[in-house]
Amino acid sequence: MKKLFLILVLVLSVAMFWACKKTDQNNGSTTEETTEATTEETTEATTEATTEETTETTTEATTETTTETTTEAEEHKLAEYYPFLNNVMYTYQGEGNEFAFFTLSVDVYNETRVQTRMNNGGTEIVNVIEVSSDRITRILSRPECYYREGFLPKTPEMKDVLLEAPLVKGNEWTAADGSRRYISGTDVEVVTPAGTFHAVEVVTERAGDTNKDYYAPGIGLVKTIWESKEGYVVSSTLSQISMNRPLVQHIRFFYPNGNVDGLYFVDRDITFNTNDITRIVIQKAFKNLPEGNVARVLTENVKINWLYLNRDGMLYVDFSQELVSEMNAGAGYEALILASITNTLGSYYGVEKVYLTVEGNPYSSGHIDMDRGDAFIVDTKDALPLP
Repeated sequence: MKKLFLILVLVLSVAMFWACKKTDQNNGSTTEETTEATTEETTEATTEATTEETTETTTEATTETTTETTTEAEEHKLAEYYPFLNNVMYTYQGEGNEFAFFTLSVDVYNETRVQTRMNNGGTEIVNVIEVSSDRITRILSRPECYYREGFLPKTPEMKDVLLEAPLVKGNEWTAADGSRRYISGTDVEVVTPAGTFHAVEVVTERAGDTNKDYYAPGIGLVKTIWESKEGYVVSSTLSQISMNRPLVQHIRFFYPNGNVDGLYFVDRDITFNTNDITRIVIQKAFKNLPEGNVARVLTENVKINWLYLNRDGMLYVDFSQELVSEMNAGAGYEALILASITNTLGSYYGVEKVYLTVEGNPYSSGHIDMDRGDAFIVDTKDALPLP
């Protein structure tokens, strides 16, 4: 069963697709890089095939047997198989295995890349897909990614082509793992609970197993079928397209109690719209105090300059100078503020150490001074639920 689960994760992660509008996220370096979103609707460019009129003498070639018939797929641009949609969630019903069910949504995107999030109830996988005029390629994958971070500017870690032009039967290429992948049909009727679609069928042959993915213009992936060499079949079929469905994550926030002698925590549902910047959403949520006997953590002017999980396993967060200059707290209260930040962010990202800096320098206030490289440690054992 574990082996089958891992195979399914691989199969479904290969199927990650889409794109949306606007990008602006953390870039995994100590200086955040924000990319202005274009408002151009690249996938809504006209799909009419250019029918250049050659000056060749032609008789009424429509009846000539030598004239190639244009397929349905050839009339569509490749990018149409990954539509640009904001705050949309696709739900796929599964058959053959409990993990065949999954939802798919978009975290962020820019002009050429999209970051998707797949949740099958057992895990969440984040993929970065690069879209060009001739191919759709998965270039990065993060399994077990329960936090939201922008990976779009990252250097590609793989080159797994999911769909490649020309969209004609027989077009073949090699997948990232060496598997054979090819287009086996260009106008295949696929019946799903979400509707009936005419799709491009892409087959991947891997060590005796076969995977078929069906992509429809204007929609994207509508069905995927995996069949083992023993004849075991698992499928995921598009069952619902939900509009205005932003990502909602359950995040535990920590605050000093009103007596500033301990910590309270409260679980909150935080909404992330497509292309929201994670650090700004969390910054705003921290400033919005819950009802109850809690003390503030961030003053109104404090800003989070960057926030990312580094390769060393530590979470890096940098604050504006106001974190210190506007704190106006004694040593005990200050320690609780820092513990609240550390516990909240560390728990969300699933790490034990948080490297907190102010304007790029180690934290220093007079009461608490950290050396370069010193991290705060997540410690939630004495925190109590907010009454």
